Amino acid sequence: MFTGVFRTIAYVTGLFCLYLAIAMLLPMTVDLIDGNDDWKGFLVSSFLVGTAAAVMLLANRGQMRPFSARMGFLLVSILWIVTSLVASLPFLFGSVEISLADSVFEAVSGITTTGATVLTGLDDMPRGLLMWRSTMQWLGGLGIVAMSILLLPFLRIGGMQFFRMESSERSDKPVARMQTFATYLAVIYATLTLISMVCYAAGGMTWFDAFNHAMTTVATGGFSTYDASFAQFGDAVLITAIVFMLIGAMPFTAFFLFMLNHDYRRALDTQIFVLLLIVAVLSVPALIAGLGTGQYLPADALLHTLFNVVSVVTTTGYASSDYVAWGPLAMAVFLVASFVGGCAGSTSGGFKTYRLIILAQTLRVSIRELVYPNGVFPVYYNGRRVAPEALQSVTTFFFAFIAILFIFTVLLSATGMSLDDSFSGALTALSNVGPGVTELIGPAGNFASLPDAAKWMLSFLMLLGRLEIMTLLVILSPVFWRGD
Repeated sequence: MFTGVFRTIAYVTGLFCLYLAIAMLLPMTVDLIDGNDDWKGFLVSSFLVGTAAAVMLLANRGQMRPFSARMGFLLVSILWIVTSLVASLPFLFGSVEISLADSVFEAVSGITTTGATVLTGLDDMPRGLLMWRSTMQWLGGLGIVAMSILLLPFLRIGGMQFFRMESSERSDKPVARMQTFATYLAVIYATLTLISMVCYAAGGMTWFDAFNHAMTTVATGGFSTYDASFAQFGDAVLITAIVFMLIGAMPFTAFFLFMLNHDYRRALDTQIFVLLLIVAVLSVPALIAGLGTGQYLPADALLHTLFNVVSVVTTTGYASSDYVAWGPLAMAVFLVASFVGGCAGSTSGGFKTYRLIILAQTLRVSIRELVYPNGVFPVYYNGRRVAPEALQSVTTFFFAFIAILFIFTVLLSATGMSLDDSFSGALTALSNVGPGVTELIGPAGNFASLPDAAKWMLSFLMLLGRLEIMTLLVILSPVFWRGD
C-alpha cells in the first residue's frame, strides 16, 4: 500500500540530495583554491551523493502520487533524516579525524540549525569545512521555514496553523498559490542573508567570516568560524548579530505580507511583540548577574547580556561570553530562555512564541471559567478565535515536549552524564538551541567529550525538535502502518 508513496518520497528525496551534492562544490572550490587536500573529500562526497540522487530521480520519475497526510509525515521525516546523513559525508572524508557518531552529530546539528558542535580548533580548520558547516545551516534554515509554513499546516502541526484558526480552508493562507509564496520566501531569505553579510563586513569581519556568519545568523544556526564564537569580534558586529538573529526568529509570513501589501499593520503579528517582550524581561536578571561579576562596565554588560539572551531565545546559540560563569541567576535565566524559542514560521526552534501565547490565554480562560462557571470565554490569537483543533495541537505538543525532555534526561544520565548535563543537553537539543547551561556543554565547552551513545540520542532529539516532535512520533507509532 505504501509502494507508490515511497516512490514519490524517493523522487523528492533524490531531488534534495542532488541540491546538497551541488552545494558541496562550493566548499570544495574554496579548499582547492587554498591548496587544501580536503577538496578531494568534498569531490568524492558530491560524486557519491549526486550519483545516488540521479539514480533515484531516474528510477522514480513520473511516479508522483497525490499529496496526503500520511505521505506528508513520511516525506518530512525521511527527508530530514536522509539529508542529515548525506551532509555528514564531508566530515567522514575530510582531513579532520572524526568518528561516525561525531560526523552525524555535527551534520544533524547543522541541518537542524541547532549549533551544538563536537569540533574544536575551528580557528585553524580548513576553510572548506567551515563553509560546509555554514552552508548546511543556511540550507536547513530555508528548509525549516518552507516546511513550517507550506507543509506542516496540512498535517495540523504548528507552522501556519495560526492563520487557520477559524477554518481549515486554503483561502486562509496569505496567498492561494504556494509556489508564489515559496519564491518570495527564497528571495526574502537570500536578501536578508546578503544584507547581513554586508553589515558584518562593514563592522570589521573579513568577507569570508561575514559570508559564513550571515548564513548562520539568518538561519539562527549558531555555527561560527572561531572557537570563541562572537567573543572574537567587536561591538558593531555584536549589534548587527542581535538585529539579524531577531529578524531570523520572526515569522517570514510577516515579511511576505509586507512585500505583498506594503502595509506594515497587516504584517504585524502578536508573536513579534511577545518575542521582544520576553527578550526584554529575561535581560533584566541576566544583566544584574552580568554586572555582579564585576567584569564589565554597564554599557558592555548590557550589550553582552542582550546578545546572549537574544542568541538563546532565538535558538541561534552564538556566545560572546561564558554566561554560565555569571552565577546561578544567569544559569536559571538562560535555562528558561532555552525553552522559549522564536516565532512560528521562522528559522528558530524551541517551544515557539505562539504556543506560549495560546497556553497563557488558555490559563486565563480557565481561571475565568472557575469564577464564572456558566460563562463562555473563547481563546483568541491575533484577534481571531482559536479553533479547538489548534488548542489540542498546542496542548499535545506541550505534553509531548515535557515528557520527552524528562525521558531523555534519564536516558542520558544512564550513559554516565551528570544530571545537570543530561537535563541541559536534552533541553538544548530538543529546542535546537546549541550550547547548554553547564560548564561541560555550555558556551565555553562543547559536546566532544560525551559518550557516543549520548551523541546518538542527542542527534535524535535534534531531529525530533526540528520536526515539531509529533511528525516523527507519528511514523514511530504502530497505528500509522495499519490499514490503507
